[in-house]
Amino acid sequence: MSQEFDLVVLGGGIGGYVAAIRATQLGMSVAIVEKDKMGGTCLHRGCIPSKALLRSAEVFATIKESEKYGVRTGSVELDFGLVQQRKRSITDQLHKGVEYLMNKGKIKIYQGFGRVMGPSIFSPQAGAVRIETADGEQEIIVPRFLLIATGSRPRLLPGLNIDGIHIMTSDEALEMEQLPASMIIVGGGVIGIEWASLLSDFGVDVTVIEYGDRILPTEDADISKELTRILKKRKVKIVTNAKVMSESAHTAEGQVSVQAEVNGGMQTFTAEKMLLSVGRQANVENLGIEATEINVEKGQIVVNATYQTAEPHIYAVGDVIGGIQLAHVAAHEGILAVEHMNNHLIEPLDPTKVSKCTYSRPEVASVGLSETEAKQQGYSVKTGKFSFKSLGKALVFGENDGFVKLVVDEKTNDVLGVHMIGPHVTEMISEGALARVLDATPWEIAHTIHPHPTLSEAFAEAALDVEGLAIHS
Repeated sequence: MSQEFDLVVLGGGIGGYVAAIRATQLGMSVAIVEKDKMGGTCLHRGCIPSKALLRSAEVFATIKESEKYGVRTGSVELDFGLVQQRKRSITDQLHKGVEYLMNKGKIKIYQGFGRVMGPSIFSPQAGAVRIETADGEQEIIVPRFLLIATGSRPRLLPGLNIDGIHIMTSDEALEMEQLPASMIIVGGGVIGIEWASLLSDFGVDVTVIEYGDRILPTEDADISKELTRILKKRKVKIVTNAKVMSESAHTAEGQVSVQAEVNGGMQTFTAEKMLLSVGRQANVENLGIEATEINVEKGQIVVNATYQTAEPHIYAVGDVIGGIQLAHVAAHEGILAVEHMNNHLIEPLDPTKVSKCTYSRPEVASVGLSETEAKQQGYSVKTGKFSFKSLGKALVFGENDGFVKLVVDEKTNDVLGVHMIGPHVTEMISEGALARVLDATPWEIAHTIHPHPTLSEAFAEAALDVEGLAIHS
């Protein structure tokens, strides 16, 4: 006899488990089907472990430069085994926290691989789930609503063999027991740049090969330019307009070599290891959705503004539907989907109000339109910018590279975008996101009294600079 639930969630990542918690708050009976550990990619192979490594790298870099703060430490040694041990302890603690939340909400967890069934004897409509456990057992559960939140995995390049030792994705890199002397990073997006930053802070010789004309291509051009300058100052080699010839990659004598077409000419790059970081691919395979009316385009599940598929009782959220592939977006989408199932009026997610963060050193954060995007959409814009070099707290902190930049509609004076690069800007960007939600003007931001001395003063000064009125520049 199959068991019935109001909601079954395929995938126990942040999009899935947050949706499940919200569903129980609304009185729904809920089950999650997860083939691995609860918490998904973000907790175990993404956001959390990578940030743990970044923090260790930041501490190591700071201690090596401690004399500039008046602190002499003598020789400093890195124990990468302890770095990895700390990373695992953090993920283990958070994993236990997620399991606690599932127990608290009386959410049933099925450990196994779930496949969606078409209409059958178990249900007249598509959406029943067949669960296959590791020991070969099978079970059928029948939901009133189904939410697909199966996430994504690292995208691969055709012809490039990932051996997990010399040539790897971020999944394998997170489990390295020893640091290489040198690393080629293919891809200068968020993940690639975070790895470039942490590896260089750990003393690894890093080369970033980017297909586009700049790193962090989805950020404002001024941000990319500033981060390029800073990383090059830290001896990170950055090669742009470079097309990697994936079939050329080979390993010999403990070294990886690969060729790339750079500005029309061929170059060979060699390092101890190579990290492939060219985006992520939605997990849509082997889910059984071919037995339903669900549409898949460009490798992603197609949904409407309320996250419904072509089967109205089947929803999908997170990386599996494409869009902005960020953990906090998946979580928000999961909440909206569940609220729509319960006939709540929801406001569709506006991508221009979503904060984006890169946890490199220095950090990068943004929300809204870049200057180029705003102009492409027909806006007449004005901008304001304020450097951290003019800020007392940044000087005290010891990191004064970077700036805050505002992009403003010249006609309405609304803030269209906020772009930051500098110390702790990932903690500051929420003020920019709130400004976007409230359609704030530079005047309103500037006349919000920011405490002194703080890094957030740069936001107020940038707002003043829109009209050329910055006080400290």
